[in-house]
Amino acid sequence: MRHCIYPGTFDPITYGHLDVLSRAAKLFDKVTVAVAESAGKAPLFTAEQRVEMITPNLVKWPHVTVTTFRGLLVEFCMAQKGDAIIRGLRALSDFEFEFNMALMNRHLEPKMETLFVMPNEQFSYTSSTLVKQVAKFGGDVKHFVPPNVAAALSRAFAPVRT
Repeated sequence: MRHCIYPGTFDPITYGHLDVLSRAAKLFDKVTVAVAESAGKAPLFTAEQRVEMITPNLVKWPHVTVTTFRGLLVEFCMAQKGDAIIRGLRALSDFEFEFNMALMNRHLEPKMETLFVMPNEQFSYTSSTLVKQVAKFGGDVKHFVPPNVAAALSRAFAPVRT
């Protein structure tokens, strides 16, 4: 059975992430979405909240699961008996960072392969950071994230009443 790990912060998960996931689900017998508990970022949502937002969006892929991880990705992948890491590349600007990370992971664990997948072009400009900015200022994010995620963003950025 071929197993890939799809790591990320997913703060929050977007339709672009789900597009990459759908491509991974076609290529692998098992896919684990690995939510980084702390990736050197200050996430809006806790790791548990991110898992809760992702889970209902996996129902069409029975061979896809979601969990959290901390520490080195390659160590997590080896513990999960993963065959590959899958990463989405939206634009050329993503390539240098992802390429360097893949080389470091290969150095740390030569058996672990990294595969790059391009999402549909309609998602090439979508990022979790941009989605959070739009939501923060009251913009409509329903074209970028699933309904449950849009609702969570709305709650997170709701005006504080005094």
